[in-house]
Amino acid sequence: MPADIGENRVFLFLQGPHGPFFHRLAKMLRFAGAEVWRVGFNAGDRAFWFHSKSYLPYRGTTDDWGDYFSDLVEEKGVTDIVLYGDIRQIHAEAIARARKMGLCIHVFEEGYIRPYWVTYERGGSNGHSRLMAMSVRGMRKMLEQSDLDTALPPAKWGDTRQHVFYGALYHWFVMFRNGAYRNFQPHRALGVATEFRLYLKRLLMMPFHAIERGLASWRIRHGGFPYHLALLQLEHDASFQAHSPFNTMSDFLDVVIKGFAEGAPRHHHLVFKAHPLEDGRVPVRRDIRRLAKEAGVANRVHFVRGGKLAQLLADARTAVTVNSTAAQQVLFRGIPLKTFGSAVYAKPEFVSTQPLPEFFATPARPDRKAYQDYRRFLLETSQVAGGFYSARARRQLLRQVVDMMLAPEDPYDALKSGTATPRQQLRVVH
Repeated sequence: MPADIGENRVFLFLQGPHGPFFHRLAKMLRFAGAEVWRVGFNAGDRAFWFHSKSYLPYRGTTDDWGDYFSDLVEEKGVTDIVLYGDIRQIHAEAIARARKMGLCIHVFEEGYIRPYWVTYERGGSNGHSRLMAMSVRGMRKMLEQSDLDTALPPAKWGDTRQHVFYGALYHWFVMFRNGAYRNFQPHRALGVATEFRLYLKRLLMMPFHAIERGLASWRIRHGGFPYHLALLQLEHDASFQAHSPFNTMSDFLDVVIKGFAEGAPRHHHLVFKAHPLEDGRVPVRRDIRRLAKEAGVANRVHFVRGGKLAQLLADARTAVTVNSTAAQQVLFRGIPLKTFGSAVYAKPEFVSTQPLPEFFATPARPDRKAYQDYRRFLLETSQVAGGFYSARARRQLLRQVVDMMLAPEDPYDALKSGTATPRQQLRVVH
């Protein structure tokens, strides 16, 4: 392998996860011999990029962004673009033009198998991932090139607090230091000031929410009733907005509660578990109470605010979700699963196709062996050990993902051809 494996590569970074991960990644690519540039769209982007010579502020409008991007690619001789998520408008426009220009498109996302891995793919993620068109049979064929054992998650690894902290700090910069970016438009419906207040409130309320969550979980675990689990997502999450049949979370709640009331045995209960980063912008708890009362099942429906999923899964009969990545934990335990949106794991071998009332009444068991093969395939390809937000998790991620980005093939083709970068074994992170 040549010493400067990144020579003749020019990487253009767009928006990344909150915090310093993109800066650290770019630094490593420079060490490998590559040239790196970063387009910043607001003061939050600038705050976490510490290499001023490579920073390119974009102060134009959204309408002008596409032409600016194309001109920048020509001017700098860009060969690769790097971004986090492929749904927001500026990223979707850049990807469309990058494809026409023959660029390599590196997409990062939260892990399909969370929280101990992140996702790295080329071309697109979630509903735009190559996984959507892959069958379990095809995955098994490619796995013949590997004989590694499936990685197990570490005993402890959490960076939710760091995630919330960096989110609050990012929005503080956008709120109070954004004078040079007057044309900036957030990719979400809420204003920057509201986003900042929600992140700050979430950070301050975490101890109180932990107490509330503990009490709710205790009641469920000691209630002595069978229960079904509904995994909630953030309504503003890209997967929910772009790859589901629902416009609002309330629409999903309505479908689930009505299906439960119609099909589940009368001694069964329904537990809604909120996303760990739920911040109150959507009145999920209030809507659940209202809809459960209307369906006549108010005394059989529960709400748990965030927290870890494992304890609730231990006794769950089934689980239902739109397309949450938390469903991977459901399948890992062999629990029947029903989904509504497009998801990379929604394969017929292990995700139910039953109507919802029938699913709650007599759920079909998933093919656990097929899921184990699917999970192993992900861990051999697009799932990289580490995380974006805590320092230790970033270090582990960088040890692996830089070589994957510089490789000539994407993770899926590399496994098929037998050239995949050797996988790290996960370590316990305290």
